[in-house]
Amino acid sequence: MKKKVLLIEDDKIIRKTTFRILELANYRVKTAENGFLGIQLAKSFFPDILICDMKMPELDGFGVLQIVSKIPHLTCIPFVFLTEEKTTYTDLRKGMELGADDFLRKPFEESELLRVIESRLKRVAVFKKSSENRFNIKNTELHKKHVENIKNINHFLEQKRIYNYKKEETIYCKGNLSNHVFLIKKGEVKTYKINNQGKEFITGFFTKNQYFGYSSFIKGVAHFENSKAITATELYKITKNEILEITEDNPSFVYEFIDLIASNLIDIKEQLMLLAYGSVRKKTAITLLKLATDKFLNSEDKITISRSNLAKSIGIAKETLTRTLHDFKIEKLIEIYPKSIQLINKKKLLKIE
Repeated sequence: MKKKVLLIEDDKIIRKTTFRILELANYRVKTAENGFLGIQLAKSFFPDILICDMKMPELDGFGVLQIVSKIPHLTCIPFVFLTEEKTTYTDLRKGMELGADDFLRKPFEESELLRVIESRLKRVAVFKKSSENRFNIKNTELHKKHVENIKNINHFLEQKRIYNYKKEETIYCKGNLSNHVFLIKKGEVKTYKINNQGKEFITGFFTKNQYFGYSSFIKGVAHFENSKAITATELYKITKNEILEITEDNPSFVYEFIDLIASNLIDIKEQLMLLAYGSVRKKTAITLLKLATDKFLNSEDKITISRSNLAKSIGIAKETLTRTLHDFKIEKLIEIYPKSIQLINKKKLLKIE
């Protein structure tokens, strides 16, 4: 399959010439004449690498990079700046701090352009291919001595490193490989997919003491979805080798893990049925009830989730959600607060069709 390159360049001659070179090199190429068009194109094109002129009118390359880095399905792609001969060290430093992967100074040789693209794409491929082996080696060496005497999961977790993620920080992207399952110590996480129109659909919410990301862990394949921290989050990463060693002294852990996976599969099937056949009212009611049982409640027994994330998990527009919640409030099924929702009549919510 051809790798996809998105080129954002305001100079017409450079844009056309570069397009022809990349097409001849067997890349699938899209171009944009300014940053605004480039960002919109990136959302639907899903490029494997993005090449962008640093100095452009209206929206420069720095602005493009900052916006792209916040778009879920574009966060992990390589970003290469095209720079002028007079580009200063300060500009280069700024690009690095924003997360640029490489720089290509104009005018550039055809071979130099292709070399930069190939090296960046190879680095991504190598990272994906080697991540499983890297985690195997690292975790086996660090934990083998300790796991021999582990008698319960709590003792095991006390010895584990805690990974910290800031609010809205990406945990993994679609296409990443992993050799571990994630366990939440503190915080809230969502998993989601992006469709061809760039719209986000949330596939799951997870909070304290819940596992996620185990489809890649079990099958040894790349993640088919993305994940992001909703709030400041602390995670454990548990490898396959550690799971096997824990079960030697904790047979019950096997049954807990099987129950976890089975429950998740049931939830997924129910969610698909609901999306296919449920009314907006039914989908909203069931999602609220599920969040209330998944520990997404604060100390006042209110569901704390943004309206945007709630709408994306149901698969409806935010405006539609707002109208539905307003109707539920009038019917005295829920109470609405600025940043939370409280369920008042769960029995009636469950009976909504």
